[in-house]
Amino acid sequence: MISIKKILGIVWLLLGPAVIYILVSGAVANIDPAGKKDINNPVIWIIIIAIFTPIAIGLSIFGWYAFKGEYDRVPTSSLDLSNGKS
Repeated sequence: MISIKKILGIVWLLLGPAVIYILVSGAVANIDPAGKKDINNPVIWIIIIAIFTPIAIGLSIFGWYAFKGEYDRVPTSSLDLSNGKS
């Protein structure tokens, strides 16, 4: 199970920047001042990128912690947290 967490940590770590790249490249390809559809409007793309960038960064941070082994042992009760065990 620990090896699965580490492998998925790498996947999540790489997925964050990939999502940002896909969004920005999609925006560059679809923004057209002469276009009449909503997908050609730059305001829509700015909103989408602004919402999903912190999510993608958080996904990468979560992947980094999973890769480093921070989630190898999860506390089973609140007593584990108060005794300093992790």
